[in-house]
Amino acid sequence: MCQMLLLINPEFVESILNGTKLFEYRKFRCREDVDKIIIYATAPQKQVVAEAEIEYIIEDDVLNVWRKTKQHSGITYSFFRKYYWGKKKAVAYRLKNVVLYDKPLSLEDIGVSCAPQSYCYLSMPG
Repeated sequence: MCQMLLLINPEFVESILNGTKLFEYRKFRCREDVDKIIIYATAPQKQVVAEAEIEYIIEDDVLNVWRKTKQHSGITYSFFRKYYWGKKKAVAYRLKNVVLYDKPLSLEDIGVSCAPQSYCYLSMPG
């Protein structure tokens, strides 16, 4: 299987870690073989801080995705709509087994030279 590095705002990383945000939203679906997300907290933190397994993925009409995930979205409906403005489809990754690293890692520690715009696939051992 494969791992994907996702860049996530520190505010949302905190919501994922405290369990109020069980879904991570994206505009595009990852490859089928991705089963783990490596979480990179963006500025000001700029560190790899945690990982989570993907329990399942919902890919559907934007409003249907919201209806199915809103209870554990960790975001407001207004933020969700703004993120998907002009899009017909939405993707939601249901996270499970979230693990906060004892010591945050740098991108170099995981073999990445610079932060991708949104995500990248990793070939590191899990």
